Amino acid sequence: MQLFVRVLDLGSFTRAAHELGLRQPAVSKQITALETHLATQLLDRTSRGLRPTAAGLDLYQSAMKLLADLEETEGRVRGSGHGPTGLVRVATPPALGRRYIIPKLPAFLAQYPGVTVEFSVAERVVDFVKDGIDVALRVGALKSSTLVARRIGSLRTITVAAPQYLANHGAPADLDALAGHRLIIGQIDGAALPWRFQASDSPVSITPSGPIRSNDGEDLRAAALAGLGILHGPSALFQADLQAGRLVRILQDFSPEAVPIHAVHSSGRNTPQRARVFMEFLAATFADEPSLRL
Repeated sequence: MQLFVRVLDLGSFTRAAHELGLRQPAVSKQITALETHLATQLLDRTSRGLRPTAAGLDLYQSAMKLLADLEETEGRVRGSGHGPTGLVRVATPPALGRRYIIPKLPAFLAQYPGVTVEFSVAERVVDFVKDGIDVALRVGALKSSTLVARRIGSLRTITVAAPQYLANHGAPADLDALAGHRLIIGQIDGAALPWRFQASDSPVSITPSGPIRSNDGEDLRAAALAGLGILHGPSALFQADLQAGRLVRILQDFSPEAVPIHAVHSSGRNTPQRARVFMEFLAATFADEPSLRL
């Protein structure tokens, strides 16, 4: 079951074999033996990879529960009740993990020395099954799903520019004036992210255009610091720059409502203790940060 779960998580016999220190034929043989034992096909093997059958997905979800309970029980007995053990796979947006979560990890790992944390960093929404994720941070409104979500913070979006840019081009007085300025654009999958504002008690959405684009928050920040244009993004990314005067906040009267930050996990399996304590750590971390707290 452990081998089957990792094959499905990684989507490959070869990757699972490499991770577990086995040869690929041995992995394939074990999965075939499991299918023979259960008298049913668990995986559809295609040129594009592996996909669980209905029976395979049923086994995967049940096996995850059983293995989580087994691992937690083994860790509790082996450690004489000294705390959770094992690997927590965490999906985070780049800026939040780098700036706010990782700097606080020493205290977490000192409290839970048996826990290992693995980060999957991406702007995209992860697939909990395919990516083998235990906990994910989601920014913005959640779509309807079977995930269990806990709101742990808020992200405020602001508009900023470097003093050098404002000295050369002036500050826009209102949203219409943005059309005459150079804008730094965030994008996902090649599509520009809209800029959202609040004007006259109603939301306003602008599709920005400009010469600088990136899908990485730190690149966008660097472009703003270089005086290349105006940037609209999460205040948590700019706090130190605002305090040091490297960036200046503009269009404050049009700031949109804060968006929620949730810690989410799959409802299709029991949440192991190591994941629960990591979610508590996330909630405490965000509560301590003024630019992120609820």
